[in-house]
Amino acid sequence: MPLVIPPPRRRRAVQGAAVGAVVVGLLLWWLLPLGEQPPHGTIAFSTGTPRGVYQEYGKRLRTAFAKDMPDLDVRLLTSDGSQENVARVATGGADFTIAAADAVETYELARGAGADRLRGVARLYDDYVQLVVPRDSRIESVADLRGKRVAIGPPKSGVRLIAERVLNAAGIDPHRDVRPLDDGIATGPDGLRRGAIDAFFWSGGLPTDGLKQLASRFAYRFVPIEGDLVARLHQEGGATRYYRATNMPEWAYPSVQHGSTVPTIAVSNVLMTREDVDPTLTEWVTRTVIDSRDGIGAHVHSAQLVDLRTAIYTDPLVLHEGARRYYRSVKP
Repeated sequence: MPLVIPPPRRRRAVQGAAVGAVVVGLLLWWLLPLGEQPPHGTIAFSTGTPRGVYQEYGKRLRTAFAKDMPDLDVRLLTSDGSQENVARVATGGADFTIAAADAVETYELARGAGADRLRGVARLYDDYVQLVVPRDSRIESVADLRGKRVAIGPPKSGVRLIAERVLNAAGIDPHRDVRPLDDGIATGPDGLRRGAIDAFFWSGGLPTDGLKQLASRFAYRFVPIEGDLVARLHQEGGATRYYRATNMPEWAYPSVQHGSTVPTIAVSNVLMTREDVDPTLTEWVTRTVIDSRDGIGAHVHSAQLVDLRTAIYTDPLVLHEGARRYYRSVKP
């Protein structure tokens, strides 16, 4: 068969296609760690309550994982929040989760089962404590909660941990001096609107959908949690060292705050796993969390705060080997 030489224009197209294939191949080689294939199998990811940031973030992370690791089946588990999440991962009930640093430290100090196996993947964003009351309420401070019906969150939630500590710091016994209710962000807003509760605590990223939705149909406001309470919390030692005094920014809930900030408490969140979880899987998970920040952040504002420069600071947890491998690979 005679050799067929394509005309110049076609020849240039063929050459261009060949060069393009080489470039794509090099790009894939550069992006994929040591030519590894994406992990496959099944993992469990513990999120949080409906209408909370943990659950929304978890759903969008699963979508990002599906793009990067199409053969990985990610099963999302709802939970009461940080305390349940930490225990689940520590005892093997889940492989990855998000939890507030104070809940992690509390579990470790209590020597919970499997606490020594917990490892960090990435520092994510801060939770803000939000104390919510009807707009016409006479409650102006934490001290005014005495004798009131106060939702302090589900028993295994992170908000329950913080709410009880804040009440104690204000000289209020959370079990005797208020009528404590187990409502969280899934039921607390509706309970407030119906008049079934006088106030509720929430600790979550900004803004939280449950409170954004409430603002469209009910007038409420935030009670300030002043810095002196944070100072008293710090005096207790232990996990309270993770609380910092701050202001909830005015942009969080514009129709509620009307341009004003609100004094409150913040605590960092960490993505976590266990020591025995495969390092290659954890490396891929870490990469996806960092690379998907902008895409997820367009829908979950808190995700915009994920930063490669601070992600390695997962205190109180040491980094998982797989996460450490990723951060080393992108180090300038």
